[in-house]
This record gives sequence, structure tokens and C-alpha cells, in this order.
Amino acid sequence: MSGERITGLDLARAISILGMMFVNFKIAMGAEGSGPAWLSWFASLFEGRASAVFVVLAGIGFTIMTRKARVGDTGLLRKQRVIVWKRSLYLLLLGFILILFGWSADILHYYALFLFIASFLIRAFGKMLLGAAVIIWLSAQWFLLKYDYTAGWDSSFHTYLDFWTVNGFLRNTWFNGFHPAIPWFCFFLVGMWFGRLKFSEASVRKKWLIISLIAWVGSEIISLAALKIGGTYLGTEIAVYLFQTKPMPPNMLYMSSATSSAILVILLCIYLAESKYARSIVHALIETGQMTLTHYVTHVIVGLGILEIFGILENGSLIFSMLYAVTYFVVAIVFSLIWKRKFKRGPLELVMRKF
Repeated sequence: MSGERITGLDLARAISILGMMFVNFKIAMGAEGSGPAWLSWFASLFEGRASAVFVVLAGIGFTIMTRKARVGDTGLLRKQRVIVWKRSLYLLLLGFILILFGWSADILHYYALFLFIASFLIRAFGKMLLGAAVIIWLSAQWFLLKYDYTAGWDSSFHTYLDFWTVNGFLRNTWFNGFHPAIPWFCFFLVGMWFGRLKFSEASVRKKWLIISLIAWVGSEIISLAALKIGGTYLGTEIAVYLFQTKPMPPNMLYMSSATSSAILVILLCIYLAESKYARSIVHALIETGQMTLTHYVTHVIVGLGILEIFGILENGSLIFSMLYAVTYFVVAIVFSLIWKRKFKRGPLELVMRKF
């Protein structure tokens, strides 16, 4: 079952990177609000959701990677922490490279921080992980009420003006960046906890599939009701700020909705990876998911670089950005299949392994 479980997670990684391509290419081309209504609605489904799946998967992967250290001796735990710290440093460097390349929406430097913090929670009990997630979840909402969420941003909310200052960097990292640790570390913590469940038991998977579906639908219904009622008594702008389920700002309802939808997607991918239908397509996606780090970095450097060369960056339509994302993803699949014929891991994954 462990092998099947891993392939299901790889499938979810591939789905998440496709969703991130939809979102990131749209943002880079400034294509928000253009195109037909149905396509705008479809594109909006991935905003803050694909990246949430990515971080929850990171938490699950962390739990799998540190499984022996949780029950081993102190020496093994110390060795595992050093490995995690090295990976964290590697991802931090990659993230900074992407930021210097001009990609302000990078997630890797946040991911590096999450890994570093999680290295001290390897032996934390499941209840402690969930308790910490709840505290961070509530704290984030309090921060949104107390502090200015727009601080540091330009008027378009695409560029963080003082990112390279001490105050700006800390504010962006913890409070109002694209994926701030408070509350985005909740996704990682939930993933750590979720990775300890026994997926070999059908009853466990079915139970959490139903729970996540109910939680997701419930969060969206509460959001709609709160927006309508809050709009009447608080005003539309305040209601949207507090009750929408969009990633910016990451309020309580967004976190609840995105967490439950991420778990739902991951469980569905585990089911799909075990099914006998569309086996070749699923296999190709699994191979692609095993090279997620490589594809994340290259979709920024190569994908956006191509757009820059042809003068399309920041000047594209929504239709074009979506088609470009699909085309690029297909190329990524082909590259993955060719590469995996000779190598077990992707290029950047191999470098991380050596590091």
C-alpha cells in the first residue's frame, strides 16, 4: 500500500503544479478579468487552492520522510534534522533566485521556512500539530483585524515594494505575503497530521473523503451567507475582506475551505492512482508529479522567459494564458517521461539529493 499511496501523492502533486501554472501564468500576463465569464470562473477555482494542495502535500511528504526519526533514537532524530535543514536551505536559495528573476509570488522560500519549523516538530503528537494549526488559524484572523494588510504592496497587489528590507521581509514572510507563514503553516501542519493516517484502510479514506467534502461545501455556504449578511450591515468591502474564500487576504473561511478542498483532492488522487481506468494518462501524471520541484522552478524561468522573449508577458488574454499553461504542462509531461527513462529523480531533485 505504501507504494500505491506514494503514487497517489505524486498524482496530486502533478495536479497541483498544473493548477499553479494556470494561476501563475494568468497573474504574470495580467490576464485577470479578461475573457468570458465561464473561463474566469474556472481559472478562479485554482487561486490559492493549487498552492494549498502543494503545501499540504509537503506536510504529508515530511511525515513520510521523517517516519523513522519519530520512533528512532536521538542520534537518528538529529541526523534527520540536519537533512531537513539542508533541504530548507536549498529551497530558500532556489526561492530567492526566482524572486531575483522577478517572480514575487514564489512559494519555495516559504516552504523552506515551513520545513525548518517542522524539523522541531518531528515527534510532536497529532493533537499538538492540530492544536498548533488552530492557534495559528485564529491568530491570522486577529492579525487581519489589527494590522494593515495592504502594507508594503503596490496598488495592483503584484509587487511587494519593500521586500528586501528587514521589516518588509518579515512582514511579507509572516503576515501579508503571497503565502505568509501565519496562516499558511497551518496547511503544512495539517499535512503532517494527515500523513499519519492509515490510508491502507478503506474506511479511513472514505471517512475523511466525506468529512473534507462536507467541510469544503459548508465553508463555501457559510462564506456566501456571511458575504450577503455582512454586506448589508458592514459594507461590501469589509464583508469581502473578512468572509470571502479567496487567498488574499487568507481569512478563516478561506483557510477552512482550502484545507478541506486540498484533502479532498489528495484523497481523490489516491483513489484514481489505484484505479484501472486511464492507466497510461495517470502514469504520465505520476511521473510528472515526481519532478514537481523541477517543474515549479522551470515554469517560472523557462515558461515566463519564453513569454518575455516574445513580448507577451504582462500583455496577454485569459484565454491565451490558460492555453499556454496547458501546452506548457503537456511539454512538461513529455519531458518527464523522457527524463525518467534514464534518471530516477528530476534534475533539481537530484541536486537536492546530492546536497
